[in-house]
Amino acid sequence: MLETQELTKSFGKLTVTNCVSMKVEKGERRVILGPNGAGKTTLFNLLAGELKPNSGAITLGGRNITDMPVEARSKMGLGRSYQKNNLFADLTVRENLVLAAATASGKSHRFGMDTLRDPQVADIVSDVAAKVGLLELLDHPVNAISYGARRQLEVGLALATRPSVVLMDEPTSGVGPEMIGGFHTLLKSLPRDITLVIIEHDMDLAMDVADRVTVLNYGEVVFEGTPGETRQSDLVNEIYLGTRAAHA
Repeated sequence: MLETQELTKSFGKLTVTNCVSMKVEKGERRVILGPNGAGKTTLFNLLAGELKPNSGAITLGGRNITDMPVEARSKMGLGRSYQKNNLFADLTVRENLVLAAATASGKSHRFGMDTLRDPQVADIVSDVAAKVGLLELLDHPVNAISYGARRQLEVGLALATRPSVVLMDEPTSGVGPEMIGGFHTLLKSLPRDITLVIIEHDMDLAMDVADRVTVLNYGEVVFEGTPGETRQSDLVNEIYLGTRAAHA
């Protein structure tokens, strides 16, 4: 479904993503782990089209998307949620979801009351709001809802584009312990026709959700395996315990 081949990105003399090759199957839940500075978000920016690689290739559904802009990738079914909220704070939850749904359905050029009343868009908004637990907050301004609800809305915006693949950059970032369980339930409830690639700092959530885990360190893939294999890996434990002081 989503594959990278020898994907490399440098900023000047600093190589942030180094020859990353990864293949994510349709319907898979792939978790990307790695310490701060490992190149995780840069990899997502490359996958989403926000950065261009120095070399390597990205394919989505067997089609080379390496040189495609963000909008074209979105139309092909690639959605993304961000580590930091990327919302229209003065609009309601419903209006935010309408914007995303209208963009996916090609109706964003006429956003307004007509779009808000469009049955196709309304159905998408209701379906997504139910999936992310926001039905009761649809008509609340985003700046009036909790931070946890905004994180749920970020996921909702990605789902409203009707994606086949969703990139989630630390969906539980900044969320209190009382909300973590809700995100467990949310991520595990998403249908398997949606492929998930998730950067996550919460190890329990990562291992609970993942089918496979890819570990980055110094911009390179240093490990890939099942959650069980990841937990038992001496290399992964060294990286997270901080005893791996140099690039191996």
